[in-house]
Parts: sequence; C-alpha cells; structure tokens
Amino acid sequence: MPTGAAVAARRIDEDVPAAVRRVLEELLHERLRECAALDATFGVDVAERVADFTLNGGKRLRAQFLWWGLRACGGGSGAGTADTALRLAAGLELIQTCALVHDDVMDDSPVRRGRPALHIALGAPHGGDGPFGRAAAVLAGDLALSWADDVVAEAWDAAEVAADVRARVRSLWRAMRTEMVAGQYLDLHGQVTGSRAASTAIRTATLKSALYSVERPLALGAALARADERTSGALCSAGRCAGIAFQLRDDLLGIFGDPRTMGKPSGDDVRDGKPTYLTALARARAEVSGDRAAAALLDSALGNPGLDEEGLERVRHVLVETGARDLVETKIQRLVASAHRHLTSVPLLPQAEGRLRELLGAVATVRVPPTDHALHAGRGGPKNAGRGTRTSQGPAGAAFREETIV
Repeated sequence: MPTGAAVAARRIDEDVPAAVRRVLEELLHERLRECAALDATFGVDVAERVADFTLNGGKRLRAQFLWWGLRACGGGSGAGTADTALRLAAGLELIQTCALVHDDVMDDSPVRRGRPALHIALGAPHGGDGPFGRAAAVLAGDLALSWADDVVAEAWDAAEVAADVRARVRSLWRAMRTEMVAGQYLDLHGQVTGSRAASTAIRTATLKSALYSVERPLALGAALARADERTSGALCSAGRCAGIAFQLRDDLLGIFGDPRTMGKPSGDDVRDGKPTYLTALARARAEVSGDRAAAALLDSALGNPGLDEEGLERVRHVLVETGARDLVETKIQRLVASAHRHLTSVPLLPQAEGRLRELLGAVATVRVPPTDHALHAGRGGPKNAGRGTRTSQGPAGAAFREETIV
C-alpha cells in the first residue's frame, strides 16, 4: 500500500507547474502581507509586481527539472521530501524573476512575455522610460532574489532533511547564483568589447543559461534524492548539453523568431552586440571563405542600436548564406542526442526518465519555421536582403573547424 507521501508525490507528477504555483501563491501571499505592513506604496508598486511577474508567465522549466531529477533518482516519496522540493522549485522561479528583470534593465528591453518589461511598468507613472523605472526595477529584482534565498533557507522547515543533503543543496544554490551573475557579466563584457569568439559565446551561454536553467536544477533534485556521484554526474552532463542547446535555440529565435509568439522584439541581440555563437560562427565562416562583404556587414550591424528592419534582413540573409544557421540547428540536435545518451548511462526510474527526456528535448528542439525574413540559402530573399553579400558556404575540413562546445 503506497504511503501518503507516495500518493502526494504521484499527484504532483500529474502537473508539476500547478503544484509549484500553489506553493508560490502561499509563499508570496505571506511576503506581500509583510511588505504591505511595512509600507503600502512599496507593497503595491514593487512587491505586488514581483509577485505578479513570478506567478503569471513562464513554463516552470527549472522547477520541472528539479522535480523530475528528484523522481528519476527515486526520491520524492519520503515524508516531507516533496514539499521541500516544491519549495526549492519556488525559489528557482523567484531567482528567475530576478534574472529576467535585471536582464531587461541591462538590455533596455521594453517588452517581456508580451507585456511591458518591469522597468517600463514601474516608470510609467513617473514620466515613462527613465532612470526611476530602471532603478526601481533593480530593487524589484533584488527583492525577488532575497525572497528566493529566504524560501531556500526555510525549505527545511517542512521536513527532517539530513545534514549532508542540506549542505549539498546549499553548495549548489550558492554556486548557481554566482554562475548566473558571472554569465550576465560576460554577456555585458562581450558587448562592450565587441567579442566575436565562438568559444566566448559558448562560455557565456553555459554560465548565463545552461547551468542555472537545466544543470543546477537537475543537480538539486539529485541531491535531495541522495543520488550517488555517478548518477548525479550523468544528470548534470545531460543538463549541460540540453542547457547549451537551449541557449543556442534562444539565439536563433532572437533573430529569426516571430515577436508575436516570443513576447519580445526580434533582432535585439544583434542591435545590442551580444556575443552569440550564431553570429560568431557566421563571422568566422565569412572570413575563412573570403567573403569580406558578409564579414563587414556583420561587423557594422552587431552592436548598432539604430539597425533598422532592412539592415536586420541583411544580417539574417548572411546568417543563412554562410551556413551558420544550419550548423547551429545541427549542433542543437547533436547536443540533445548527447543529453539523451547521458541519461541512458545510469539506472533511473523509467517513468521519470521518460519525462526528463521530454523536457530535455522540449527546451531545444522547437525549430524556427521559415518566414519572410528566415529564408534558406538559394531561395532568394526580400528586396536588398542580400545586398553586399554573396554565397559563402565555407570550406570543409581543416580550413574551418567549429568550436568544440561539449
């Protein structure tokens, strides 16, 4: 006969995002009450916006990776373990809020999830987009981060958790926060220095996205389940592969995706001069093949905040014509395949392993459909889309070698 804890865990299995949301609602209700008592203006302007942002939006992917990492390693059925896991998952959602709010401020992004970014919303009653909104959003992100740390610190109240498990979780949480900040800094550093190296782009993607989006949540779940080192290592390797694939997919969507479905503008990564693997690969292939016009076009476009839609079309055309887009698509598929191989290298509970496979694939394998601004090489393009460029597939073999990223 299954225990009450086992039955509760199975109910969570049916809808992990809903279970995490219920915990978030409970935790945030208490935080909002405290903030309202502290100061009504602060409670409405900042605390309520942070709670709304956290509750309404996102797919709870990090929370799901934590839960299914726990379940794949046989955990979740012990008394209180499931509740502890859900609280840690809620902490991940809050740290994601911090990351996105701060990211929008640093990138001066006006839209997030189809709505005004938080710094825009905060600034609207006080003169629109200006110093006040950005400064207030920094504080909002800080509040989300402090709530996240509080949630993790209090997660142990729900159950008796062994001291070694607590120490491992705290170590992972500490590392994840530092990695996230380091990745964001490298992103900014790459923009200001004009870095075009593919290796730098991958390093940034690993720290900024792959670790805290997939690998660390899986590791947290494995730690709660007291998984052995080999099993935890396999999950982490799978998570890193899928996490890098996730960022590569995000880079593709950032320039080829439809803003109506992404909830944010297309092309901002180019205008901001972000050091993505996609653009670094295109730049390298253009240079090696001798396509100086394509290389010059990329150099002039990357980091140009005034780049108009016509200029963006020309960049898209170069990304296709150099073969960079297709190579990134291939790299994504290989990374997902590697993630699946890592999962098969250790014994995991079959049902949970199946859910992990679905998640690992889902974060990276939604392909960008061809559109008016995402044409395949050889099919032509909009007027002037290819001006100043010529086809440059790049030589095979020793003349050009992609960076090794796993």
